[in-house]
Amino acid sequence: MDLRIFTEPQQGASYDTLLTVAKATEELGFDAFFRSDHYLRMGNVDGLPGPTDAWITLAGLARETRRIRLGTLMTAGTFRLPGVLAIQVAQVDQMSGGRVELGLGAGWFEEEHKAYGIPFPAERMARLEEQLAIVTGLWATEAGSTFDYRGTYYQVEDSPALPKPAQAKVPVLVGGHGARRTPRLAARYADEFNMPFASVEDSRRQFARVRKAAAETGRKGDEIVYSNALVVCVGKDDAEVARRAAAIGREVDELKANGLAGSPAEVVEKLGTYAAIGCSRVYLQVLDLDDLDHLELIAGQVMSQLG
Repeated sequence: MDLRIFTEPQQGASYDTLLTVAKATEELGFDAFFRSDHYLRMGNVDGLPGPTDAWITLAGLARETRRIRLGTLMTAGTFRLPGVLAIQVAQVDQMSGGRVELGLGAGWFEEEHKAYGIPFPAERMARLEEQLAIVTGLWATEAGSTFDYRGTYYQVEDSPALPKPAQAKVPVLVGGHGARRTPRLAARYADEFNMPFASVEDSRRQFARVRKAAAETGRKGDEIVYSNALVVCVGKDDAEVARRAAAIGREVDELKANGLAGSPAEVVEKLGTYAAIGCSRVYLQVLDLDDLDHLELIAGQVMSQLG
């Protein structure tokens, strides 16, 4: 099972903090560094020093790291026009030497749109479908050819479909809890399907929907990587778990019920329950970005047991 570090910088993190965490992610042997794409803090935090842009951050990290994959869970489709997004991601992929992955979602947090003057349309899922078609279509267009698309919300005419990413195909992630449209979009466009903050049973049900939708489009279900995102809070003993839970404003029992919390042995055991339903990758939501000892413990006593 791959373990990836997933950060929420809108809760309060500078670029320098993110760079420190990304370098630790690489040095400790984790598979990837991902971040959210939000412009407003959530909950009872001040969010200082303020938000950082996801793709500007990843562009910087692309030049400061050498091995880890870099990506978003999830880029908000409301923030960027699809043609612009295709250019941005392709450029960051070139800057990283081909290590970028694009998680793309519809956008959901209305308050951040109001806070920064970003339109928040009602038909976001329909727009997401067109965005996925355009971004992947631009990248797939052969050099020297042009790309056209005429949708309800976006039109592309005679595009040279440049630049191209460094990778032959940038992995695309689709995720979410929706029972109908989400599996259909994943089946059509996704290399990976991510289930965020869900129980084993809910994940099992959604993975099955995605597999069924893939079969209906002529794809094999195993062509798609199935992953989960879960909050993580690991400690050598109960006191350390409690201290780390308090630092992020959470209760230990709640974290154990809804995430990956407890001793390394407890977390390894719970990861096994996700692996049993076909999850091969977990994004560890790390909320205290100053606690690098936490990452070291996870690498040394959890990741080392996963093979």
